[in-house]
Amino acid sequence: MTTAVAGARRKVMKAVARTFPLNAVRLRALRAAGYEIGKGVYVGEGLHVTDELASPLVAGLSIGERASVAQRVIVVLSSHPNDSELRRHVGVRTAAVQIGHDAWIGAAAILLPGVTVGHHAVVGAGAVVTRNVEPWTVVAGNPARPIRRLRD
Repeated sequence: MTTAVAGARRKVMKAVARTFPLNAVRLRALRAAGYEIGKGVYVGEGLHVTDELASPLVAGLSIGERASVAQRVIVVLSSHPNDSELRRHVGVRTAAVQIGHDAWIGAAAILLPGVTVGHHAVVGAGAVVTRNVEPWTVVAGNPARPIRRLRD
C-alpha cells in the first residue's frame, strides 16, 4: 500500500471514529487506523487524533483495557505545522500517547505528544496534559496538575 493510500485510509478511519454514533464502530475504526485499543474501552464521539498521515504510523496511540475517553478529547501525536514557515523556527514534537488500563479521560481534555496516563488515573474535563500522569492520580487544569491521589 502506498504512503498516500495508507494516509487516506487512516484519515477516513479517523473520521469514522470521530463521528459514528456507535462505540463498537468507533473502536473498530480506530484499530483500522493503526491505533492499539484494549478490550472494554469506551471512546466518546468527537475524539480527534492529530498525527502525520505517513505510512507506517510514526507515533501511535495506545488505550488500555476498560479505559474511558469522553467526548471531544484531543490526542496530539504530532505538532507538525504542515507547510508553515514556522517549521524552521519551532521544533516539531512527534511521540506516542499511552492511556493506561481503567483510566478515565474527561470531556474536552487535550493530551500532548509523549504523555502517558497511568493505570486508574483520571484526567479532568478540559485539562491540558503536558507531562505523564501517575497511576491512581487525578489531574486537572491547564497545564494539568495533580489534585488528588485515589490510592496510597
